[in-house]
Amino acid sequence: MTNMKRFSVSSVLWVFLVGGCSSVPRAQTPLTQIHGQQGGTIIYGQVKGATTPAAAMAHILSTMQNNCGEKPQVGKVFRVKGSHSDAVFFTVTNHNQGNQPVAGMLIAAPTGSQTVEAGLVSDSAARFGTTVNPLLSQLFGVWHPGGGAATAGSGATQRGAGGGVSLPPMRQVTSPDSTATVDLPDGWSLDPQGSKGGSGLVRGPEGETLDLNWYLLVQDPRSQDFQRQMRMGIKPLPNIHLFVPYNPDLTKAYPDICQRLQAAAGLGSAPLKMDSIKPVEGTQGKCVDATGQVNLAGKGAKEFRELMCGTPPYQNGVYEYQRSFYWLPLGATDRQRAICDAILASFHVDQQRVDAQAAPYIKMLNDHTHALMAMTQQQIAYSQQRTNATLARAQAEGIAHDQQNAQWRQGEDDISWRGQGFSNYILDQTVVQNNNVAGTGMVGHATLWNTTADALVKSDPNKYEYVPEQNYWRGTDYRP
Repeated sequence: MTNMKRFSVSSVLWVFLVGGCSSVPRAQTPLTQIHGQQGGTIIYGQVKGATTPAAAMAHILSTMQNNCGEKPQVGKVFRVKGSHSDAVFFTVTNHNQGNQPVAGMLIAAPTGSQTVEAGLVSDSAARFGTTVNPLLSQLFGVWHPGGGAATAGSGATQRGAGGGVSLPPMRQVTSPDSTATVDLPDGWSLDPQGSKGGSGLVRGPEGETLDLNWYLLVQDPRSQDFQRQMRMGIKPLPNIHLFVPYNPDLTKAYPDICQRLQAAAGLGSAPLKMDSIKPVEGTQGKCVDATGQVNLAGKGAKEFRELMCGTPPYQNGVYEYQRSFYWLPLGATDRQRAICDAILASFHVDQQRVDAQAAPYIKMLNDHTHALMAMTQQQIAYSQQRTNATLARAQAEGIAHDQQNAQWRQGEDDISWRGQGFSNYILDQTVVQNNNVAGTGMVGHATLWNTTADALVKSDPNKYEYVPEQNYWRGTDYRP
């Protein structure tokens, strides 16, 4: 269990914030780069050769990929409030700068029929949730694409069914055990009892609930290790939440997993109403983005959105699911969804602190696993000892049985040749041995009348001789 590879929600594509890189090459003049007053980087200017906002974004994102060593992950394109500018959030790991996770926002604005300007703000992924608004304010203070002005600060909007949705100012909140941070608007709170160990529970003012970065231990009951445990009477590993056959296709496994989780939590088994289940780009099918409705414990339907990631099985058929999701009352607004999406994207885990706090638990699991392996080896050794003892006993009994049979056969044989000798006496017969059968030098036996036997022996005593009973040949001179 020590080599668990987990997915961090903050590093996986979500609906609002996704991955990117912080530098754009200087060859793309005339671009200006300045430092943010509270940290971070600002870049802006005309994108040479781009005639549409989409082309400008694609060019800059492609340049980021070359600079950072990986493809930026991007979210949905949205409109900057009070302008004709399109924008997108991005994140990426900058491999050329010590593998630093970076997050940012890219804006493209047409300034003429064939010209486009772009603005970019970025910071480390851990800080971007708190620095994005100051960076935007500073950007729009110096950059006025096409001579217009855009609303800064909380002016980022997300397209929805009702048009642009403005996000409120956010503040960074730290969990009580300092293992995670999240950006929340006023009126939203981080539940201290449900926020620890790198997980978070957020409650909104209108019945919104977010569960962030929850891990579930699952064991495959079909695995050989689990079957061996059951045969040996060994209890399952501690803190196993579910016993579910492993399915590498999470898009197919998701509904069944949710139903089992509901039942295990005592929330009933009402079927889910799924609107969509799709794999998350860049995770090789290990994560899914799901939306729909669920009726928990018959208390009324709620809208939900979830990001779930899974791992392959470890020892003993154990694997993990990581979940981050939110529940909203039916009839929720685009603004509520946008706020929840932004909260999910801002959640950051201090993995080193989580690992330090989890070390005793990991040790317990390792000890349990090693004990199970030791018991298995002891069981195998005991079974082998029993097998060897059984074979030895069977072999000894077989030898004794063979000896008894040999003794019995010898006794029967003695009876047979002695009986044949008596029969020959009664019938006036004698067994004679020919020491050179037909000149071949081979020995042969024959039972003859006494007169014939006497004549042969007297005629050539070197070639013929009488055979006493104890030298009778079995099968020739007598029948066994």
